[in-house]
Amino acid sequence: MKAYQSDDIRNVAIIAHGGAGKTTLAEAMLFTAKATDRLGSVDQGTSVLDFEPEEIKRNITISSAFHHFDWQGKHINIIDTPGYANFIMDTRACMRVAGGALLIVSAISGVKVQTETVWKYAEDFELPKLVFISKLDRERANFFRAIDEMEKTFKCNPAVLQLPIGIEDSFSGVVDLIKLKAYRYASDQSGKFETIPIPPEMEDDVAAEREKMIERIVEADDDLIEKYLGGEEITEEDIYAALHEGTQTGKFIPVVCGSALKNIGITQLLDLLPICLPSPVERGEVKGFDPKTKEEIIRKATADEPFSGLVFKTVSDPFTGQLSIFRVYSGVLPSDSSCLNANKDKKERIGQLLKMEGSKQKPIEKCIPGDIVAVAKLKETTTWDTLCDEKAPIIYEGLEIPEPIISFSLQPKSKGDEEKLTTALQKLGAEDPTIRINRDPQTKELVISGMGQVHVEVTVDKLKRKFGVDVEMKEPKVPYKETIRGTVKVQGKYKKQSGGRGQYGDTWLEIAPLPRGGGFEFVDNIVGGVVPRQYIPAVEKGILEAMEGGVIAGYPVVDIKVTLYDGSYHSVDSSEMAFKIAASMGFKKGVKDAKPVLLEPIMEMEITVPNDYMGDIIGDLNSRRGKVNGVEPMANSQLIKAHVPMAEVLKYAPDLRSMTGGRGMFTMKFSHYEEVPAHLAEKIIAEAEAAREEN
Repeated sequence: MKAYQSDDIRNVAIIAHGGAGKTTLAEAMLFTAKATDRLGSVDQGTSVLDFEPEEIKRNITISSAFHHFDWQGKHINIIDTPGYANFIMDTRACMRVAGGALLIVSAISGVKVQTETVWKYAEDFELPKLVFISKLDRERANFFRAIDEMEKTFKCNPAVLQLPIGIEDSFSGVVDLIKLKAYRYASDQSGKFETIPIPPEMEDDVAAEREKMIERIVEADDDLIEKYLGGEEITEEDIYAALHEGTQTGKFIPVVCGSALKNIGITQLLDLLPICLPSPVERGEVKGFDPKTKEEIIRKATADEPFSGLVFKTVSDPFTGQLSIFRVYSGVLPSDSSCLNANKDKKERIGQLLKMEGSKQKPIEKCIPGDIVAVAKLKETTTWDTLCDEKAPIIYEGLEIPEPIISFSLQPKSKGDEEKLTTALQKLGAEDPTIRINRDPQTKELVISGMGQVHVEVTVDKLKRKFGVDVEMKEPKVPYKETIRGTVKVQGKYKKQSGGRGQYGDTWLEIAPLPRGGGFEFVDNIVGGVVPRQYIPAVEKGILEAMEGGVIAGYPVVDIKVTLYDGSYHSVDSSEMAFKIAASMGFKKGVKDAKPVLLEPIMEMEITVPNDYMGDIIGDLNSRRGKVNGVEPMANSQLIKAHVPMAEVLKYAPDLRSMTGGRGMFTMKFSHYEEVPAHLAEKIIAEAEAAREEN
């Protein structure tokens, strides 16, 4: 591998909605740059970047993949990111460390909801963007419609740098509006092309579009505006300099075009990448903080600063073990050295540093500022940990992990696999932080939660393939709770005499409701020693144990206040056990008389849907007993905020996909508990009683 400097690096995240052709474009770039010796195909399962069996099976990118190549003296790291909502957090994580974004807009489907999502991520991270209009060789392709949609949706200023020669079946090349040259490509996917005169029928369009391009590009430089308005000639060098400046500041978005599948326009795209997108040095200094004092620390992307890097992805590799992929922000780290994990305050031994090449890795001697590299088998390090020089500790902020939106309970098909399942899930959780694993304390189920049904299914597929654990997925039980609406006073008395020492405990309890979310409160109001001090903890324990099993349907009792205000004891027969049983009996009896009700978890949802579907989605939410709290307009879509019972949205992800043709997405998190309507409560109670009798 040739030596390169930080100035030469470009870290490019390829982003778009699912199915736009990100991986196909990345494969064409690698092939054209001679980083691979064949043009990988997603459809044929020969992609260098979509190499996981789950990706090949579904023909989609599930996990970001990394590769690199040299072009015109620049070292370009490309990140092929997922576009489907289930895996979009992986995309966001990679954009956190990228230097620029190559956004694909399909000439057929244009801007979709997921395109808006990744655009917003790019804006959040202030990433300069270059747009590639793809699929111009396909039926119904429309170059200018795609640009118009992009301009309206993102409220941006596209600077069109190329025009397509032909469209659909006749698409054969591109006209470069900067160089005023036309390139016609071979039809064999080789990427070979010849320079030809601009087709006569395009000359007027080329002249008009070039004028528009220059008008837009000169806005990046005041001196250039003066030169342009003064009637002086704007040279190629002027345009390229302004193009670089304007892309960095976001004054305009450069737009190029082609066909990744037919390998048309890729060379011209590669030529523009280093011009439009910045080096790590140009991206400027980065901010972190001191682990101990929390004071801000500034680091520059130079070799003479102390080493620091952020782990933004963890991958389980079958041969090398766990790979930690990190972006170097400052300093130099050689292979076979050591550094500090600042988050864990633990020293890590660094073995062989690696450059990722799809499913493979290439050993390197050292990493420099701005580069993206990997290292295997770190003992303490997880995603979003900072690695740094032991003498100059720093921590960089990671990303918040969003709440999962769908859950399933997992049951191993083989009984002996339970322990194996837990270990395997922990390893998959380290690789994918958006997967959550927990044992529900109420239902006792092992619950896996993820960003969508496909996300969970992929994880289950990996469980079988990587760890040999076969599981059954079931809809999880809803964690209902019980509470009361009334206040009662009740006696709980336990008396047992059957030869020898007897048992005696007598309690008088007042049971009253607490506000929702109030939990449990125990009050000791005993005066005069009618219940001795040593037995009062046993009374509370008896009540707590009775609360766990509920009274009307076996669900835990919450939001309740119990006051022990009277009782009696026997000097010989009383014991802690007797008072515990007496309190439990009194509590169960009292709750039945205190207007018991069932509570259900309510989820807070935010649903983003295209404008056309808003009425249908709101109608559907109403049918699910949801309460719509507000609607916020977004570009080409609406954000609906609602509260909906968990029981009604356990399978909302596939339902929303079906209702919106895959164009809707949502987030969901627990909000609060509310009373279950009486007619539904009766059904739930009856089912609980039937289950108890069966057991």
